[in-house]
Parts: sequence; structure tokens; C-alpha cells
Amino acid sequence: VEVVESGGGLVQPGGSLRLPCEASGIIFRIENMGWYRQAPGDQRELVAIVSSDGSTKYADDVKGRFTISRDNDDRTKCLQMTGQKREDTGVYYCKAEIRHYSCGLYNYAYWGQGAQVPLSS
Repeated sequence: VEVVESGGGLVQPGGSLRLPCEASGIIFRIENMGWYRQAPGDQRELVAIVSSDGSTKYADDVKGRFTISRDNDDRTKCLQMTGQKREDTGVYYCKAEIRHYSCGLYNYAYWGQGAQVPLSS
């Protein structure tokens, strides 16, 4: 399984940015897909997550500004960032929790390589 983020770019106060995440490989179902942000010197923290039933959860500081949407297919989701703030800067990692087979008992977690979202100068 491979998880790939794309769409990194600059944080511009009040601006917008899309961060797609695509999972590929042997996948029966993506149980959860989430974005985690890591600022320099900080721990990685959950920003937003979507489950296979469509339910979503957002960190308090992005509620009302960030939205997860389905892209071309179920293996690709997109984090839509609007109303950007300076504190949104960091490296955004996508994590996919995957069930490989219909008879599988466990989910396996895979991380993407990270997308840089630095603050514009």
C-alpha cells in the first residue's frame, strides 16, 4: 500500500489550499483517512479525519475552516483548507487505516511522506 499526499503550498492568511491524499494497493476498505500536522519542534497532531461511514472529526482550531471531501474515488480524499491562519503552517501527513481483505480482522495504518505547508513571507 502506498499513501501519497500532494498539493502542498504556502499558508497565506485568509487563503485556501487543497491537500489531496490517495491510497493505492491491495485495499478492501479504507476505514479511516486523516491528516496530521507537525509544526517545527512540536508533536504530530490530528487535524481532520474521515471514516468509512462518512463521519468526520476536526480539531477545534480548524472547525469551520477545513473540510474533508471525497475526490475522484473512494481511495482519494481531499482536505480543503480555507481561511488560513499563520498557525496552520507545518508538514501535513496523511494516514490511512486500511482493511486489506473482506475477511480481514485487523486494520493496518500507513503514512504518507508529508506535504510542506510553510508560511508565506
